[in-house]
Amino acid sequence: MKKIKVVFQGDSITDAGRDKRNYHHMGAGYPKYATELMVASNPDVEFEFINQGISGNRTSQLFDRFYSDALAFEPDIISILIGINDLWHRYGGGKIATTDAQFELNYRCILERIRRESNAKIMILSPFLLDKEPFEGMREDLERMLPIVRKLADEFADVYVPLDKYFEEALKTQPEPLYYSGDGVHPNDNGRAFIGKLYAEAIDGLIKQF
Repeated sequence: MKKIKVVFQGDSITDAGRDKRNYHHMGAGYPKYATELMVASNPDVEFEFINQGISGNRTSQLFDRFYSDALAFEPDIISILIGINDLWHRYGGGKIATTDAQFELNYRCILERIRRESNAKIMILSPFLLDKEPFEGMREDLERMLPIVRKLADEFADVYVPLDKYFEEALKTQPEPLYYSGDGVHPNDNGRAFIGKLYAEAIDGLIKQF
């Protein structure tokens, strides 16, 4: 039986209330839905799933902890969903502003380190916003961030999942704007299941390579 170790990395969308005393705990977010589908679709694979998402993280914080919380596990696949807090922290008093250039440098350094220090396959998921009105400034920032993420994915990723595009298409046939998220950032159960399904479908090609 094939053995494949997968590390989920990111912020609160990946964390989703996981038990941080047990890195095998998937929390209530998309990793839970994705792993259930992956196991069901691959009975010939023995998976080890590790969730190391931390709520509130920006790319700089992910870089700082990337060895201990990702590379040290010697994973076969690392998936990353990060970026929304780099935007969020540009707004409001006391928040830490990350420029587009710094965001790109942080993310690039993470990806370069994976390539340099491991043989892990890389899966990148794009950040997204689902609500327009409360986040007008953030949405403009996101429109600048997404091409950066896509450029890095083209350069480093084995699989890229443009969640922003998938949600945009899905909302065309879903008239309720809060169907996938109550606040436009954090997915509800519908949004988590939606991402989980996309994740499982996208990673299938990587699984078959082992």
